[in-house]
Amino acid sequence: MVRADRPPRPMGAAVGRRSAAWARLALLTLAVGLLVPLVAAGLRSVLWALLGIAGLALAAVGLWWTLARSGTVRVLGAVLCVVAPLTVLALYAVGGMLLPAALSMALWVLAVGAARAALAPERAGRGHGPVPAPPPGRPWALMNPRSGGGKVDRFRLVDRAREAGVRVVLLGAGHQDAAGLAEDAVRDGADLLAVAGGDGTQALVAEVAFRHGVPFMVIPAGTRNHFALDLGLDREDPAKALDALTDGVELRVDLGFAAGRVFVNNASFGTYAAVVGDPAYREEKTRTALRTLPGLLSGPSAPRLRMRADGTRADGLQALLVSNNPYLRAVDAAHPGRRERLDSGRLGVLGVRVDSAVRAAGTVRGPHAAGLLRLTAEEVVVEADTPTVPAGVDGEHVLLPAPVVCRIVPGALRVRVPRRRVGTRWGGAAPDWLRVAGLALGRRATAPDAVRGRGRRDDGP
Repeated sequence: MVRADRPPRPMGAAVGRRSAAWARLALLTLAVGLLVPLVAAGLRSVLWALLGIAGLALAAVGLWWTLARSGTVRVLGAVLCVVAPLTVLALYAVGGMLLPAALSMALWVLAVGAARAALAPERAGRGHGPVPAPPPGRPWALMNPRSGGGKVDRFRLVDRAREAGVRVVLLGAGHQDAAGLAEDAVRDGADLLAVAGGDGTQALVAEVAFRHGVPFMVIPAGTRNHFALDLGLDREDPAKALDALTDGVELRVDLGFAAGRVFVNNASFGTYAAVVGDPAYREEKTRTALRTLPGLLSGPSAPRLRMRADGTRADGLQALLVSNNPYLRAVDAAHPGRRERLDSGRLGVLGVRVDSAVRAAGTVRGPHAAGLLRLTAEEVVVEADTPTVPAGVDGEHVLLPAPVVCRIVPGALRVRVPRRRVGTRWGGAAPDWLRVAGLALGRRATAPDAVRGRGRRDDGP
């Protein structure tokens, strides 16, 4: 029986208790994961850990030789990439440490998941939430039949869109001006611009939608669809994006600009931009990259970039990636190119300077490696000794006037998405264990990293 004079407990209290419970589970699991190798091998577990790190370092050296060298050295590098980790696994098995190591790793994964669950309510309250949006009156869509190996035809996107009242224009060999077609559509009264194509085409049309203040809609019919992935759209069934026309919500997301050109994902400079600029890249991506990378990474023509960002300077960078909101990790084999959010108002900056096998081995330290630069900024300036700088803007090769000023406009783009989506939160960056510990002790979480870390350099060369 509930007493009439006792006020109901606020919903926030229940959320706080759940967060505290997840935080305690995360710390407990983390502690057990650290104890498992100690129980199995005592102080010798330190040697086993060093062996694992050495295997990763040798694999990194092998990868460097594979990318930056040619001929026999490249073959040896490829062999080392495979042999080093297999040798470590074999030694673990012989020494009876394979099962403890696997159990410790599983507990670590569980601890990270619980930590993210503890911090989830804090993340959920950030940024611009979806708002209901009335159906558009005159929607327009640009579709590229060649994108994604023919997804437009395979999923009957043209017919389905027209059945939903969308005026569809196909991007053919004679109509490559995507921005011009979008401008014509707005002049003809279109109140929504949609794209079924690659990220490069999406960026061109998104810029038109931004300038005219009309909603933008993504139909993930490209090859990689990174922007669609971070919007929570179903890349396996592009037709589901059309549900946004009748049962949709509107998001406000940021837009990046490089020398005035819009990017929805990133602008890359240096090595990757040079590879993308090779005429053979479109037809033979892997072969072209393997052919050109040795000269670009270790040859006399290797690019060297200078960068300024919110008070931080870096010289001699081989590659620089400026992204519309930060990526979760520098390298993520399971989910490459993921962003936790698209409305932080911050550019992500990732710079690389790896000019030797020794520095390549040092990359096993992760974000704190000497050859990596990671930070967030509101403005990034890329400097060069030439009048123009090659760049890959959402995968499209362009020449931009130097110095290249990259900036971000918060909440610039109105994006219409289905009310029911796959989801935008598959995980997060490495949890802030200090905040997790605070939650476990019943303290309120401090300001999130996206705000607290503004202008702060994470690490650099």
